[in-house]
Amino acid sequence: MVGLLIVSHSKKAAEGIFELAVQMAGKDHRVVAVGGMEDGSIGTDAMRIRQGIMDANDGEGVVILADLGSGILSSQVAIDLLEEEIEVVIADAPILEGAVGAAVQAAIGGTLAEVAEAAEEAKQLSKLI
Repeated sequence: MVGLLIVSHSKKAAEGIFELAVQMAGKDHRVVAVGGMEDGSIGTDAMRIRQGIMDANDGEGVVILADLGSGILSSQVAIDLLEEEIEVVIADAPILEGAVGAAVQAAIGGTLAEVAEAAEEAKQLSKLI
């Protein structure tokens, strides 16, 4: 199953998004959340993100969703620091809606490209009818 890594500057935000995503993904999921710094402060840590990638991976790759620009930069550094070959895609998607869509797509057996696409399609969702 494709893994999903939620990267937020806030531990609470990452945990909340994780909670919603796994509610949609079901019991068998590869969703991991990494939020804030080791000491609980706001920020992103490339080493913690690197570990999150490894935890989310089961061999089919990992899609990362991040909340802000430096979360993307830290994720890129984390990818560069990987010692094993793991296929990783950083989705250009809203973190909450993208995580829910990606989690559902991963849960039904989507490929890495399909999971990333499901996350990115969330940019087009209208919340108002």
